[in-house]
Amino acid sequence: MVFLGTPGAAAWKATLFLLNLSAAVARRHVVYWNSTNTRLAAGELSVQVNLTDYLDIYCPHYPSKETPGADQPETLDLYLIAEEAFQGCVETRGSIKRWECNKPNATFGPVRFSEKILRFTPFSLGFEFIPGKHYYYSSLPTDEGPPRPCMKLRVTVCCEPTSEGSKQIQKTARLNGVSSLRATFLPLLILLLLTT
Repeated sequence: MVFLGTPGAAAWKATLFLLNLSAAVARRHVVYWNSTNTRLAAGELSVQVNLTDYLDIYCPHYPSKETPGADQPETLDLYLIAEEAFQGCVETRGSIKRWECNKPNATFGPVRFSEKILRFTPFSLGFEFIPGKHYYYSSLPTDEGPPRPCMKLRVTVCCEPTSEGSKQIQKTARLNGVSSLRATFLPLLILLLLTT
């Protein structure tokens, strides 16, 4: 490609690299959702996330068709539930079915579902998370699966504004974020102009 040999190509590559790097700032919180995860089975697992972080759920996986012991492989439906339903482990009205872990013998490895923690989402099936609130996930065996222990996860989205002063600080921080974004890309723009 002739474009890659031009003098400005290096600047474009650097710009694309920095954009990809800035997208990688979000943290990924990984949860292996299976009955051997004792903290999940006891309902004691809690994760604190920030906006733009990811919650990665890995479904149960068995590399071969044979499962350990005489049991069938774990197949589960995962739900986003209300706090009241978090105390028990039953499907309740108002719970939202988020994922189906129904491929325990997938040849490509464990099935992973990712929930991006966003205040506003552009996706019709996405969920919007409010800072300072708690969200609860639970699972139930699918119809064809045997009874399994109740597995639960609590997700806390950081951080709730506490007063009008903190709301004002957030507005100022957004403006500072824009100016810092300009400060980051200004040298790149100058570099781009100098190399062409």
